Amino acid sequence: MFRVYCSLPEIGQDAAPCALTIGNFDGVHEGHRRILRRVVELSAELRLTPSVLTFDPHPTRVVAPSRAPRLLSTPEQRLGLLQKEGIEQVFVLPFDFPFSQLSALDFVRQVLVDKLHAKAVMVGADFRFGNRASGDTNLLQLLGVEYGFTTEIIGGVELRGRMVSSSEVRRLVDDGAVSMACRLLGRPYAVEGDVVHGHGVGSKQTVPTLNLDTKSEILPAVGVYITRTTDLEAARKWPSITNVGYRPTFDGDRLTVETFLLAPLEAATPRRIQVEFLRRVREERKFDSPEALKTQIFKDVDRAKTYFRRTGGL
Repeated sequence: MFRVYCSLPEIGQDAAPCALTIGNFDGVHEGHRRILRRVVELSAELRLTPSVLTFDPHPTRVVAPSRAPRLLSTPEQRLGLLQKEGIEQVFVLPFDFPFSQLSALDFVRQVLVDKLHAKAVMVGADFRFGNRASGDTNLLQLLGVEYGFTTEIIGGVELRGRMVSSSEVRRLVDDGAVSMACRLLGRPYAVEGDVVHGHGVGSKQTVPTLNLDTKSEILPAVGVYITRTTDLEAARKWPSITNVGYRPTFDGDRLTVETFLLAPLEAATPRRIQVEFLRRVREERKFDSPEALKTQIFKDVDRAKTYFRRTGGL
């Protein structure tokens, strides 16, 4: 059973002895997944509960707001991804100023040992903890010996000459390099949200689209992308092509995410969708007329259909 605890008092005495990893896990990329797989593996060996300790908000938003990163995943997406990796217990602790003042020793003793009942802890080599990040992996190992838990340091993952990290994935998505971001994540970068009414221009002058209203903090660079669209309220998926941009042909003045489905709806328009970005097609540009834009859209559609044929469809 998958359980989520959102505060230390909520945990009470319910937390089972666990194998635990600690971090922000933004995006749950391939580096995170290496650690998560080890947590699940060791939990099976030692009959522990595979668990994650994470924080909300991101600690940097409390201790250094000016350096706080835009996040790749919402809290709900992050929980879903952790569950898919076999994690059974997630502690999402509120990160506030008093919590940030805990010493490294108090963090281990009061949180990891007394509350979470950690018997094994797995972290990355750059892990830091406690007030002013005073604790490192060496201290964690020493405290583990003293308080009765084992400590494993898991190395990073390198792909195509890049060290996998949330910051590197952010940079790639910002640049529109969604294919490489997909490799580092181990899946396509995705945004989700409600389908909203657009200006009605597409259905009249070019092609009808689904207009996405998303709270995602990071969108791929302005341009046209081959995508996959999923109805989040029903078991429906479509190959698609998506424009992230300002609709310059129609003098648009705000950023929009517009998705054209390459297969029929065959039912009602979805209310809430997820759009997965698979490959960048081209930059957004202004056309001389709606007809010229429509012609380009169908060229983009042909490229997308070729991509799906070569990759085996959805």
